[in-house]
Amino acid sequence: MRLNRRKLLSLLGASPALLAGSSLHADAKSAKAATTAASGELKLVGLNPKATPPPVILIPMAPRLSSLDGKTVYLVDTGFNNGNELLHQIQIWFQKNMPSVKTVFRRKAGPYEQDDPKLWQEIKQNGNAAIMAIGH
Repeated sequence: MRLNRRKLLSLLGASPALLAGSSLHADAKSAKAATTAASGELKLVGLNPKATPPPVILIPMAPRLSSLDGKTVYLVDTGFNNGNELLHQIQIWFQKNMPSVKTVFRRKAGPYEQDDPKLWQEIKQNGNAAIMAIGH
């Protein structure tokens, strides 16, 4: 019996990229021996592409403010598509609806997942709250 691995993987919902492993280059005789059990039935071997994720470290949320009156809110752009446009609209909303709230727009250095200690320190020293446009 000839096994079409690409079709089998697609039926199982797995990526055909699994075919790129070293077993793809095995000769037909060793591949047949690896897929046939002692009883002569077909034996399938699957790999879990998820692996083991690292443990999640929980960080508690910051204390909530009772009011934004007289407070400074940082609007932080992480570089996500049009995130800056959204933050500028939020800034306009604050100016019209809550003029006592000071808004400060900042662009975070580096990509989303990269730390920006200088910006976080500025927000801690001068701000009371932050809104980040992180996308999705």
